[in-house]
Amino acid sequence: MRLRCAIQFLITASLLAAGAPLHAQDPPKDSSSKPAEPPGAPPPKPPAKPNKDNATQNAPDQPTWDPLRAEKDMEVGQYYMRKGDVEAAIDRFQDATLAKPGYAIPFRFLGEAQEKRGLKKQAIKSYQRYLDLYPHAEDGDKIKKKLEKLWKEVGKEKKE
Repeated sequence: MRLRCAIQFLITASLLAAGAPLHAQDPPKDSSSKPAEPPGAPPPKPPAKPNKDNATQNAPDQPTWDPLRAEKDMEVGQYYMRKGDVEAAIDRFQDATLAKPGYAIPFRFLGEAQEKRGLKKQAIKSYQRYLDLYPHAEDGDKIKKKLEKLWKEVGKEKKE
């Protein structure tokens, strides 16, 4: 019983401090009828402009560090790869790299998807990031061979 009274008191106090009406049946205040200002009072300030740097407008829709979301993005990205939707897979692997930035595996899958899509320079960056994060990877030699191949292809494209 004391807890309930304490909670009600805190709610009431916070509503009073915020200037909120305490009764749901209170009629809304008419903004057209302004109270008379006392003589000699300073002129009222113009209403503040809305802040364009509002936290709700700039806040990301997903938290930055979310390892569970990263794993889910990986699963969905692999599903898209199996279905042949490489663009969707790239998006999901990129989301995984953002959700768990120090996690190497999404960069390997991202590199594979980018390579399949023909985005060679981006694939090089992704593979290199994978090796930077996971220097003793079991498939490190395989990835290094892919990198060499991609560098050669990019070099040929520059000459043409």
